[in-house]
Amino acid sequence: MARGIVKHLGVAAVGAAFWAAALLLPPDIAANAQSALVPHLTPGEAANPTAAAVRNTIIADRNVEPEFECLAQNIYWEARGEPFDGMLAVAFVTLNRVADDDFPKSICGVVKQGVSLGLHRCQFSWACDQYTDRPRRGAAWDEAREAAFQALFLDEPDPTDGALYFHATRVRPSWARSMVRVGRIGKHVYYRQPLSVANDTKNQHS
Repeated sequence: MARGIVKHLGVAAVGAAFWAAALLLPPDIAANAQSALVPHLTPGEAANPTAAAVRNTIIADRNVEPEFECLAQNIYWEARGEPFDGMLAVAFVTLNRVADDDFPKSICGVVKQGVSLGLHRCQFSWACDQYTDRPRRGAAWDEAREAAFQALFLDEPDPTDGALYFHATRVRPSWARSMVRVGRIGKHVYYRQPLSVANDTKNQHS
């Protein structure tokens, strides 16, 4: 069914989403995900423009599968064991960074940012801690992939309200003092840039 819809709709977001659900998710989760896509068959303005912009880019570049995997990996390693909204929050910080001029322009680029700088210099610590990046197959990995799917394809609202940064609740990094706190979701605290900094950045890139 998914392949037939993709052929009919071409590179439309819904077609790609059916394809992603069929090929990237476990069968039981994929069936529910495809059912959830039905309301999105009617064209209209995206409820989440940031996610839609990232989604449209990776579809146009025919790069859905590797980008999806990078997003799911980041969710898994940063938010494994958290409530589902905590996993979605990590997903949206990742997508918000892709859409921000100060960060790489792909999901994998954002997730792997800093790897070339050496041990413990990454934006997301798991990416350069010298341990394997391969998730353990099981419920936690399936849930991370489902969160990635919902964030990318189902126009879920961003629970972080545009946050670009987060840290674990057990630490208090000095950089957080210069940010605007959005709130706590799961085991992390989320932040946006101050409006003045965000405006300066936009002006520099305009």
